[in-house]
Amino acid sequence: MSFLDKIFGSSERENIAVEFWNKIESEADLDEVIRKSFQKKVAIFKHSTRCFISKTVMRKFEKEVERSDKDVEYYYLDLLAHRDISNKIADQLGVEHQSPQLIVLENGNVARSASHHSINLDLV
Repeated sequence: MSFLDKIFGSSERENIAVEFWNKIESEADLDEVIRKSFQKKVAIFKHSTRCFISKTVMRKFEKEVERSDKDVEYYYLDLLAHRDISNKIADQLGVEHQSPQLIVLENGNVARSASHHSINLDLV
């Protein structure tokens, strides 16, 4: 990892180290996430892999989730790799694009959303 990668984060998420994340990599994945929200609360974390703030917020959120016992499914969207899916989220769910951003879905609708340093487990 280069010096700049250490400061700003690498251009791609090396490995999602935390096991609770489910990846969203296609529009079909997003459709499935929305369907699942009718049975269980889901949270989508939209992350820019080149942004230091996004990386910092994500790590803080991961630590909160790891200490939590909330019954939620957590999803991860790499914005740089899947900007089209981020655009679909904005259009379909009516949430203005932000990065980083946490969107909580219940029954197919946005229950809560936050961005940047407003992201925390209390939203879930």
